[in-house]
Amino acid sequence: MSTVSAAQRRVKRHESMRNKIVGTSARPRMSVFRSTKHISVQIIDDSAGKTLAAASSYEKEIKSKNIKGMDLAKEVGTVIGNRAKSAGIDKVVFDRGGFKYHGRVAAVADAAREAGLEF
Repeated sequence: MSTVSAAQRRVKRHESMRNKIVGTSARPRMSVFRSTKHISVQIIDDSAGKTLAAASSYEKEIKSKNIKGMDLAKEVGTVIGNRAKSAGIDKVVFDRGGFKYHGRVAAVADAAREAGLEF
């Protein structure tokens, strides 16, 4: 009998989603990854295989604010929204990374929308 961990199930869900979600140069993919402590977001052009913008809770400017949880996710969402706007990106495809659209993942998305991204 094989046991499958929650992390393996999430990766399987993400692979299934990635068959349907593709980022183009006109509408890149905004990929979210969360761990128990941190959250990372990348805006990726899959056709060129390049990351156009990124933000993470590992960065000094975000980490120095000493915030956690939902507030941290909102801060990362705001930063990625601003960086995307400065890179000339208005519309993205949201990739939740196999996570539920709930909690910190939804907070990142809402903050990015407030910063001006459309998805």
